[in-house]
Amino acid sequence: MARTLFLTALVALLSGFGGAALWSLSGLGDSQVRQYLVANPDILPEMAEAFEQQQSAKRLADVGDDVTRAFPGAVLGNPQGTVTLVEFTDYGCTYCRTSLPHVEQLIAANPQLKVVIREWPIFQGSEEAARMALAAAKQGKYTAFHNAMFIQGPPNPARVEAAARSAGLDLAAARAYAVSPEVDVEIAQNRALADQLGFTGTPSWVAGGQTLVGAVGPESLQRAIDQAKGT
Repeated sequence: MARTLFLTALVALLSGFGGAALWSLSGLGDSQVRQYLVANPDILPEMAEAFEQQQSAKRLADVGDDVTRAFPGAVLGNPQGTVTLVEFTDYGCTYCRTSLPHVEQLIAANPQLKVVIREWPIFQGSEEAARMALAAAKQGKYTAFHNAMFIQGPPNPARVEAAARSAGLDLAAARAYAVSPEVDVEIAQNRALADQLGFTGTPSWVAGGQTLVGAVGPESLQRAIDQAKGT
């Protein structure tokens, strides 16, 4: 839908005042512009994709290294990996749950892959799970809690506690840390980063100088990882 709206706006722009200004550089008039677009409609999706990539690159440049700098311990895969995939996730998100095996597949296929998880609770009841996940990271048990929480299903207090017990957390220490200023700052920062990057839902991804949104599948994520590798 977003791309359709963009293409509609692009046609209007190129065919209207903006188009006259743009195409005057080549000496083409409005009617010639229209004729060219009708004769070459395939150029519009290409222009839309190029524009989206340009905007994505600009937003990533604006946030800098903040998006790839992990909360201590909130990492899957190789913590010292040389290639980074960032996932904005929510334990109440069905698409995040279906993406979990894809991430595991990518980790197995890419020994140097570091997956930085940004806890972004946007669904009702998810914030408690996100806070407990960061508490698990503090105790060095992030992966165990992360996987257990998705197995439990949509988060509620009982399921969060069950996942914490399954991960072997010190529950008293975890509960105290979950409401600490450090966790407050991390969740607020993740929300701000998601907003800056133009994300509207989970899962959302950053890799190889590009952003992806949704359960895009392991093939698309692998292509982004390959781009990050420079291969």
